[in-house]
Amino acid sequence: MARVVVFFLLISHLIIRVAFHLPSIISDLILFNLIAFGAAVIAYKSPRSNDSLARITISSAIFIWALSSSFSTWNSFYDLHISEYLIDFGYIAFYPLMFLGVIRALAVTKKITALELLDTAIIALGVSSVIASLLLRPATLHFSGSSYEVFLAILYPVGDLVLVAASLSLIVLQHRTLRSLILFVGICAFAITDLYFLLISATTGYEFAALSDDGWLLGLALIANSLWHHGGESEVSDRYLNNWATTIALIFSSAILGYGAIRANYFPFFILLLAFITITLAFLRMALALRDARAVAEDREHARTDELTGLPNRRRFITELELLRRKVGTLLLLDLDGFKGVNDLYGHEIGDQLLKQITTRFNRVLPDTALIARLGGDEFGVIIYGSPDTGADVALALRATCTYPFTLSVGEVRVGVSIGSVTTQGPTTTKEVLLKRADAAMYEAKRSGLGYVQSEITRP
Repeated sequence: MARVVVFFLLISHLIIRVAFHLPSIISDLILFNLIAFGAAVIAYKSPRSNDSLARITISSAIFIWALSSSFSTWNSFYDLHISEYLIDFGYIAFYPLMFLGVIRALAVTKKITALELLDTAIIALGVSSVIASLLLRPATLHFSGSSYEVFLAILYPVGDLVLVAASLSLIVLQHRTLRSLILFVGICAFAITDLYFLLISATTGYEFAALSDDGWLLGLALIANSLWHHGGESEVSDRYLNNWATTIALIFSSAILGYGAIRANYFPFFILLLAFITITLAFLRMALALRDARAVAEDREHARTDELTGLPNRRRFITELELLRRKVGTLLLLDLDGFKGVNDLYGHEIGDQLLKQITTRFNRVLPDTALIARLGGDEFGVIIYGSPDTGADVALALRATCTYPFTLSVGEVRVGVSIGSVTTQGPTTTKEVLLKRADAAMYEAKRSGLGYVQSEITRP
């Protein structure tokens, strides 16, 4: 109901503006601001299926804008001496609130990541700095007034450019729906009105209660109405396109800063500020990307590491085994003798202590190029690159580490190790066959009491 009323009032206001050119209290104080507040109500009363942050920030942005508009018109009609700084603050606060709301509104079903938020900001600010340098700089050359007035007149269209670029980048990089279309058209209507206001202010001068002012109302009404349309299923953003867009934005922003350094006072401060913020956010994005990459690498490493011993686990070992079968080297499978008795007698905690000490001893005698992994329980695997003699020497060294007792919290215990070995000489059979042969050799070493059995050499 509120949506219908607001658009009916907007059409009525346009008709009144066309029919009566002079400002009036009914049309420009009551009706104009009533429409703006109505748009805020439409946004706030939108379906609860919407992202709550989008609904609150967009409705708050429109409400604050409407409040500033009311104060401004009251000043125009009744000269209430309401602070212009307070009014300007409301108009300025509209942009960061709307920026956050737009991002959340276009990503309703998907939590937007920090990187995606930064990408959107970088693209939006980068594009805005370029457009501002091309369109707004010439306007500033003909704009009269105090520095503060010039700053405000430029700030509004710059904020609009950021909103336009942000919404467009999200639409391109994620998804296109009826909601995103209506939202984009509303932002464009609002932005065009601000740009026209800047043009008029810089040339003939702005006249209160102009017909063009309805462009602001139309933009706000469309933005609020967009929340009543389903956002659709969010798609995974195109990372390749995303990276290219952010890179281009960074290049242009750097070019603007560089040219501004060469030609002092060529670009107004606000354009250089946009470019500077873009580059700053790009460095922040780089830091976050490196942090995330490091976290992914750590997670991947944890998924391939045994928690107790810190050794690579079976997954990592099998991957390395695929490389071994194509090269010259040795596969050793180790099974501890007497470990089950220690574990059963003293418990798993003592068994874990023993495994840690055994791991330390094994690592001391292994060459730097060797890989040792805990395959599960009291079973270990070792991959050694080089001649068969090297593999045999390592196997004997590993057995030697278990010839003297281990000192645990319950006292000294003794365990041995049985080792099965299989060697490769270049591209050979599958890793499954290598494991099977090494496993058979290990059980033969344990059954026979020899401690170490070497399988026949596999050949290409």
